[in-house]
Amino acid sequence: MSKKIILDCDPGHDDAVAMMLAQGNPEIELLAVTTVGGNQTLPKVTDNARRIATLIGMHDVPIAAGCTRPLVWPVEVAPDVHGDSGLDGVVLPEPAPLVNKHAVDLIIDTIMAHEPGEITLVPTGPLTNIAMAVRKEPAIVERVKEVVLMGGGYHVGNWSPVAEFNIKVDPEAAHIVFNEPWEVLMVGLDLTHQALATDEITAKIRNLGGPIADFTLDLFKFFRKAYKDAQGFEFPPVHDPCTVAYLIDPQVMETVRVPIDVELKGDLTVGMTVADFRAPAGPDCHTRAATKLDFDRFWDLVIDSIDRIQQDLA
Repeated sequence: MSKKIILDCDPGHDDAVAMMLAQGNPEIELLAVTTVGGNQTLPKVTDNARRIATLIGMHDVPIAAGCTRPLVWPVEVAPDVHGDSGLDGVVLPEPAPLVNKHAVDLIIDTIMAHEPGEITLVPTGPLTNIAMAVRKEPAIVERVKEVVLMGGGYHVGNWSPVAEFNIKVDPEAAHIVFNEPWEVLMVGLDLTHQALATDEITAKIRNLGGPIADFTLDLFKFFRKAYKDAQGFEFPPVHDPCTVAYLIDPQVMETVRVPIDVELKGDLTVGMTVADFRAPAGPDCHTRAATKLDFDRFWDLVIDSIDRIQQDLA
């Protein structure tokens, strides 16, 4: 059976690849795309999501714009990684339409319209929309199958020495999401820094030919230079599609059950996702962390989705 998901995102170069993977793989039934201010401001990331949807033939998936800013902190974006538009380096078509509904309401309404345990939430940006949905309608918690999020990390940060961007820019929202009693898988930097778009991978995509392959190569060209300049990476880590890949094929990564919480008070550690590995997790532990990526398996899924989209559009 296909996995029903809501993709809550802030496109974003790697969010674009997550959208392609969700659209191009038959194991995924994408019920909605919701946007949140993150990599760039909400209007910019929403426009990007709508244009990507047009590009990849995502015609029947509702798209809704969500929260413009974090719950407490001021807006903080990442132009050094994603550029002024949030998706610099590519040419995109006209945007697909938005639904006339706030993303938080679309999330709630979609979950409540399905049977319990049917829908997985896949947030790949700050967790503001998800936290707001929980606060507005707490009943969604027992209906969601699991939350598979890109964010955090148990050893390394990128927006501070110990905090990852998606968590750091709205730590209060992350604290809400990690502390609700639903299943949470943290696909953090420890895992996503293994998902590198190497020369070998770009060569495989180039060999496909076609407009979606060319778009992906343009994405990676900009992303590679931005990551090298900003963080010293030789190849860019393509974070966000790792979440979707896990739902297609759980064997694509190893995970470990471990208690995880979010630091809100430390002067140097706000936004840190603190994973307690001191002892085996107890039976009431509802959080897991991704640890090891099957590199070839992951990229085979991404490349296959690019190929499928191109065949569907031909």
